[in-house]
Amino acid sequence: MRILLSNDDGYFAPGLERLAAELAPHADITVVAPERDRSGASNSLTLDRPLTVRRAPNGFLFVNGTPTDCVHLAVTGLLDDLPEMVISGINHGANMGDDTIYSGTVAAATEGYLLGIPSLAVSLTNKIGRHFETAAAVVVELLRRHRDQPFGKWLLNVNVPDVAQSELKGYRITRLGRRHKAESVVKTETPRGETCYWIGAAGPAADAGEGTDFHAIDAGYVSVTPLQIDLTHRAEMPRVAQWLERSVPS
Repeated sequence: MRILLSNDDGYFAPGLERLAAELAPHADITVVAPERDRSGASNSLTLDRPLTVRRAPNGFLFVNGTPTDCVHLAVTGLLDDLPEMVISGINHGANMGDDTIYSGTVAAATEGYLLGIPSLAVSLTNKIGRHFETAAAVVVELLRRHRDQPFGKWLLNVNVPDVAQSELKGYRITRLGRRHKAESVVKTETPRGETCYWIGAAGPAADAGEGTDFHAIDAGYVSVTPLQIDLTHRAEMPRVAQWLERSVPS
């Protein structure tokens, strides 16, 4: 099986290296990842300049672009053979709830999905990052399941507690929770006296009840959330149609 690996933390990230090593005995692995940390890049494509691809000493390919660039380049022209699966991660930190909108990790998997390939985003839910081997083992297990029972084209967002594999409670199928709005920007000053701003941290979970990804992780379970790309708010369509049909005074 041919698997394309990418991430948003950069080709040198420990989570990516661990995942590639764990998957190598099970599949033909190609890594195409950003040359630097592109966390928060979301689904952005680089359209204002050409991109370059270089090879690191460990064989990983790295691109001077976004996670989406990496997968798009790999699938649409860089690789001789199309991958049968795209896996993005292991991200250093959670991608749950509203975070998925901004996540470069999720975006890389989303690009694979848009190009017709089963895709998986995987994150270790702690910035300390003690147990990448646990998240890697979860990915190997999901790959085995997909091989034994092919599920077609899917996009899964997987978050794994940062604990030893023996401490995992199991798997839960979840929906995305919701966060409170982000904290205010942090205003500061550069050494040259210029005002600059840091984007504030993500807010705490607002919707973290049973069934959400937040709840599953807090309870010690691997959270598996099937994602979709259709942004159409179908329930609003009749109301918008009525609004447009109303006569507007001249």
